[in-house]
Amino acid sequence: MIEVGSKVSVMYEGRLEDGTVFDSSEAHEGHPLVFVVGANTVIPGLEKAVCSLEPFQKRTVTISAAEAYGEYDPALKETVPAGGFPNWEKLPVGGFILLDMGEERRRVKVASVSESGICFDFNHELAGHDLTFDLEVVDIYGETGSLIENEEHAAGCTCGCHKLKEQLQA
Repeated sequence: MIEVGSKVSVMYEGRLEDGTVFDSSEAHEGHPLVFVVGANTVIPGLEKAVCSLEPFQKRTVTISAAEAYGEYDPALKETVPAGGFPNWEKLPVGGFILLDMGEERRRVKVASVSESGICFDFNHELAGHDLTFDLEVVDIYGETGSLIENEEHAAGCTCGCHKLKEQLQA
């Protein structure tokens, strides 16, 4: 049974409402997506869908925008002075760039560019979209599938396993 703490391998194809494929196992050289349920490394709706499957079961699910990358939020658009960016006129309007945000780099969409300012859209590019996935669980690791029970981590490990273990024991 798949539950929080289970490490799973999933073959998948993700599509937008119009049928456009935005990601798939095939695009990753046929490799499955491997993740630990409950570790928050995939969208919440995908974790929930996978928990409803048994090994080698195939299912098509539609995940609402709220359970995927969130609803589109117009408040996440920000206009900044163009003068702060060298070659601002060459920024790819409608395209994405990486912005240094202190200790973090963020991929943002360049919504518009003018002498008066550059408008950046900080929404995830899939925000506001319901997503459809074809899923197949191809493996659950270990006898119980539990990452905590089936993998050992060195003292001082920074993978977050201690937090997951605390969640599982709560």
